[in-house]
Amino acid sequence: MKIFTAEQIRSWDHFTISHEPVSSIQLMERASMAAAHWISEHCKNHKKLAVFCGNGNNGGDGLAVARILYLKGFDVDVFIGDSKRKFSEDALVNLKRLRDLSGISVRKYDHSEHYNFDDKTIIIDALFGTGLSRPLVGEYKELVEQLNARKNIKISIDVPSGLSADEIFDNDPVILKSDYTLTFQCWKRTFLHPETGKYTGKVEVLDIDLSKTYADTTDAEYFIIDDQLIESVFKPRQEFSHKGSYGKAAIIGGSYGKIGAAVLATQSALKTGAGLTFTLAPECGYEILQTSCPEAMFIAGGKQFVTSLEVDKDFICGIGPGLGTHSETEKSFLSFLKNYRSPLVLDADALNIISKKSENLKLIPKKSIITPHPKEFERLFGSTENSFKRLDLAREKAKEHRIYIVLKDHHTQVITPEGNVFYNITGNAGLAKGGSGDILTGILTSLLAQGYSEEETCILGVWFHGRSADLASEKYSKESMLPTDVIGEFGNVFEELNTKVAKSL
Repeated sequence: MKIFTAEQIRSWDHFTISHEPVSSIQLMERASMAAAHWISEHCKNHKKLAVFCGNGNNGGDGLAVARILYLKGFDVDVFIGDSKRKFSEDALVNLKRLRDLSGISVRKYDHSEHYNFDDKTIIIDALFGTGLSRPLVGEYKELVEQLNARKNIKISIDVPSGLSADEIFDNDPVILKSDYTLTFQCWKRTFLHPETGKYTGKVEVLDIDLSKTYADTTDAEYFIIDDQLIESVFKPRQEFSHKGSYGKAAIIGGSYGKIGAAVLATQSALKTGAGLTFTLAPECGYEILQTSCPEAMFIAGGKQFVTSLEVDKDFICGIGPGLGTHSETEKSFLSFLKNYRSPLVLDADALNIISKKSENLKLIPKKSIITPHPKEFERLFGSTENSFKRLDLAREKAKEHRIYIVLKDHHTQVITPEGNVFYNITGNAGLAKGGSGDILTGILTSLLAQGYSEEETCILGVWFHGRSADLASEKYSKESMLPTDVIGEFGNVFEELNTKVAKSL
């Protein structure tokens, strides 16, 4: 799914209106019907609604939603701003339609004593949509502060009021904190970053049948990793195949006291389908690895820590889990990089070693995949003001070094050498545990060994990692799930993928 800017979304609306053709008020009705249907289906135990509407088209959506839900049997109160202010043309039409109904009260929201509804009333936020270009001020700021102070369930139409679709506002702006955001047709970038996404609650993308031609022919730089993309990338196992068909994966890592990281990465590589899996680790981890990962072959690379990185040329290497940063490890790793030209998967201590000197970045082979969390990214490339600036810097560095950056976050971002960004929306806070990154390294190394392209590896890998975590959290909770529980769900995710692909044939 492409992520369009607010300006592109407006163009999408206009394109749909002119090419379908459909009038703007009919398109507004279509969007309002979709939002009202979702609310009526998911809020059956809450019959009272307080709908707050602005003067623009987002307010028009809210006025139409209020009318539709009233006709469905909800008890609806509507609050608007000063009626002397100019409403958009379509919002004015919907205001008139609403006032033609006798059972809905329409009041101004200029005084807090008007808000005498109880805590079971659902607040519908339709104050501002994607057209907002600056932080809230004056009465709108005060209103949102008042609504945020209430315990009511809050549902925003398209975007939470006060939130830009594309950027982060400076100086700690006031934004409505929603429990649900019913957005139209596509995700907005601000829903996917920690500083701004915390305001959206659960995001529901509602299809309002905007022009498919526009979506297909309009360029974008940002994308959502959705089911359709995953089904196009995933390659089911072929019946007439053998272990040589699925490559050789080598996990290089481990050191005294950190062998568990190498174990997790190795188990992950095995369970994601590599034809042959090897682990290069120090001798102190031999018994642990051979016992916990009997299907993998062991290569000794030192005694207490790795001091020698010697692998066959046809291996696909994932380097870093538990590797440590001992001086001899650092020396052997950098020497390895100087003489290795194939794409690698680099994580954890491999990145920490590289980050010690800026010139080390030039040693990373082209088309390699690096998987930093925010602190590792900062050590590699420098600090930034926020996650939006960090992503801008990641795009710059991916282009400069011709590498793929998997920037780990709540919504992990895959950045390609061309500067495209793919946001992952699977996964949960249960992955906020040591070992989760080691699993991802194993997945990526295995997929790359099986012949997926670097871009396909990143896209499928982060989605697969997150989806497995979602299944694990359902069984064990986000608090109690372990990285090994995530690995235990790999088979179930492959079953889902194979079933989806089979149905689409």
